[in-house]
This record gives sequence, structure tokens and C-alpha cells, in this order.
Amino acid sequence: MDFSLDTCGRRRCLLLLYLFVLEAAANCPNPEGRENIVLTTEALLVNTFPEGIGVTLECANGYVIESGSGVISCTDGKWTEPDLICKKKDCGPPQPQPHMSFDTSDGTLFGAVIKVICDKGYEISGLSHKHCFSKGWNGKSTCEIVTCEEPAEVTNGRSLWDGQGEPEYGQVITFVCDEGYNLVGHDSIMCNENGEYNFEPPKCQGGRDIFTAEDKATTANVTPTTSFQDKHDGTVITNSDTGYVNVIASVIGISLVSCIVVYFLHKFLLRKKGSYDTREDLKPELLQFQNL
Repeated sequence: MDFSLDTCGRRRCLLLLYLFVLEAAANCPNPEGRENIVLTTEALLVNTFPEGIGVTLECANGYVIESGSGVISCTDGKWTEPDLICKKKDCGPPQPQPHMSFDTSDGTLFGAVIKVICDKGYEISGLSHKHCFSKGWNGKSTCEIVTCEEPAEVTNGRSLWDGQGEPEYGQVITFVCDEGYNLVGHDSIMCNENGEYNFEPPKCQGGRDIFTAEDKATTANVTPTTSFQDKHDGTVITNSDTGYVNVIASVIGISLVSCIVVYFLHKFLLRKKGSYDTREDLKPELLQFQNL
């Protein structure tokens, strides 16, 4: 009896051991992902993979399914080959924005980097590049118009610009001088794309005419005229007044020279006449010849 029980116990142990070995041999190892392919969350939660069980694979972050189901099965202790094919996600062209363009020479697929370009007269506010991530393009940026600082006030003059805030790219500011002052320089300046003006603000000066370099070059062969100020009553003589004064002075000078010439010519003629007209014809001894 004891022998029978002992024999039976051994047989049970061997049977259980055999079944355990068969079960262990039938189970598949933990499945692993491949390049651009990973296990789903459900598959990661399973601890054992017996014969015939199936798990699903999916594309890695930044990739999308091109073809295949992604299901693999445990057969004879091995996993079947996955039929899933994944490709990089395409972020596509970035969303258009005002005054903005993009350099997409690096492509638009997952991992690509593009450069943000603003139109002339606009500058980037935010990131200068965008990256293609799994959820699309990242990085916020806008193109804002370039502004210039308000020009300094002009002494004895003013600007005609009445805009609000700082002058923007392309805006023109015009200047005028107060009465009695002359504008020296450019009467208008423009805000450039680099945030600077194309010219310096002009100056307003009075009392004498100030010629710029361009004016001097233009009038190099012209007789210069200068304005003057009357020391008695403080009256300022402008260029037009100076022209009239010069004309009058020229006429007076010519008249004066003419009078001098006439005077000396008269004296010369008188001297010449005296050499012939000595009034000798009135002498008594010569009168007799005049009566013949």
C-alpha cells in the first residue's frame, strides 16, 4: 500500500512537471518593438504570452501607419513577423501669416526645421525657426512692422507729421521752418527698413543763407550773393532783396563811371580846342583880313 501511494505520488509530480514544461515551452517571450514601431499600452500590461495570444504594435511618436495591421501572434513559442510599416509624419506647409514666409528647404517631415522670413520693413517677434513635431509645427512668431524713434524737435521749425506713436517703416516726415528762417538740409525724411531715417533732420537758420554741399556744387560757377542785415533797424534782407540791391548798385556804379568818363572827356576836348581857338582872330591887326 505504501508502495502504491509512493508510486502514484511520483507519477503526479512527473505529470505536473511535464505539463509545466509544456506550458513554459509554449509561451512566447515578451514582445519587443522595432525601429519606429512600439507596443501598445495594452500589450505592455500583459505579463505572460501563451500560445495563440496576439498583441498589437503601433507606430512610434512622430510616425504614422503607411500599411499593415500591427497585430502579431504567439505561435510555437515565437512571434509572427509584424506587417506594420510606419513613415514619418508630414507637418505640411506652415499656416500662412501676414508679411511672413518660410524657408522649407529642409522639408516638412517629422524632425524638419524651417526658417521664418519676414517681408522687407518687418521684423520677427518670437522664434526665428519652427520644428516639425508629432503634433505639428511648434514655435510662435509674428512679423511686426519696423518703427523709428521720433525725430528730435527742430529749433525754429516744426514737423508736419501727426501720426500716433512712433513712425513706422515707409512713413515720411516733412519739416517747415518758422517765418524768417531758412531750411538747411532735406525737408523730408523717411523711416527705413532698418529702423533708421534715410537723412538727418534739417536745421532752420536765420540771418544768413547757409548752402549745403550740394548747393555749393551746383552754384560753383555762379557769382555768389550774400544777404546782409541792416545794422540800423535790424531788417533782414533775403536773397530776392539782395538781387534787387545788387541790380541797383550796378546801375549806380555804371552811371558814376559814365559821369567820370564824360567829365574827363569834356576836359580833354576843352584843352584841345584851346590850342586852336586862342581868340587871336579878334586882334585889331587881324580884323582887316577878316573884312576882305
